[in-house]
Amino acid sequence: MKYIFLNLKRFDVPVELGGVNRLAPVAEWAKTIVEGTQEGLKKYDPAKVEFVQFFPEAHILNAVAALCEASPVQVGCQSLYRADTAVGGNFGAFTSNRPASIAKAMGCGWALIGHCEERGDKAGVLAEAGVTDTAAVNRLLNQEIKAATARGLKVLYCIGEKSEEQAAWQEVLGEQLDIGLAGVDKSRVVIAYEPIWSIGPGKTPADKPYIEKIARFVKERTGGVPVVYGGGLKSDNAEMLASIPEIDGGLIALTRFAGEIGFYPGEYLEIIQKYLGE
Repeated sequence: MKYIFLNLKRFDVPVELGGVNRLAPVAEWAKTIVEGTQEGLKKYDPAKVEFVQFFPEAHILNAVAALCEASPVQVGCQSLYRADTAVGGNFGAFTSNRPASIAKAMGCGWALIGHCEERGDKAGVLAEAGVTDTAAVNRLLNQEIKAATARGLKVLYCIGEKSEEQAAWQEVLGEQLDIGLAGVDKSRVVIAYEPIWSIGPGKTPADKPYIEKIARFVKERTGGVPVVYGGGLKSDNAEMLASIPEIDGGLIALTRFAGEIGFYPGEYLEIIQKYLGE
């Protein structure tokens, strides 16, 4: 099985407000993305590839409403709160947080957990309290994964090492896997590897041998959990990633990195076609 994930981050913010959304008015943005991609994805065999699109919460209902009958698109949310509502328990006193129950009720089938930007946010909050233990972040993410899977959601769990951690990548990634997946039903998890040290303008992208090495390590450490490349599946690396047997798909974000940068549905479909070779 191959997995193609789309993380739409905060790409809904219009250009005039400092964002990259040239695609549609905010109220129509999710609908435009789903309607602009689902027909083009129907040519792929659903028994061989899954397509998941992670939306900011405000757009989830619009995305779900835009799904056609037998749509190949699955909708996901961008992380969850570590606690959930429960009958006879907490009825929803989670102001500003998103419990798994509402994500499921809104139509999500997946949750994106542990993305490097989420990890950075949690580490920053902990640092304000004087906590610099990276295991603490992984423990919080473990609680989020358990909350998601307990509610019937599947999880894309992101791991990755920073530049200063690269020499100790085995220890860093091993801790993220061991703690993050402790007590978790791994059959409901896909791992996304983000080489944080190589992501961003002016940085050297991770090469094929490095990605192969990491993917083999992750699969050995987890007992064969699927691994996708989370450093950005793009037009210029799609064929290379497709040639790596240990890689089971990729995570797409921006589709255009120069000029009018942003996410464009047609370019998304082109990247997928290049990766799958169909």
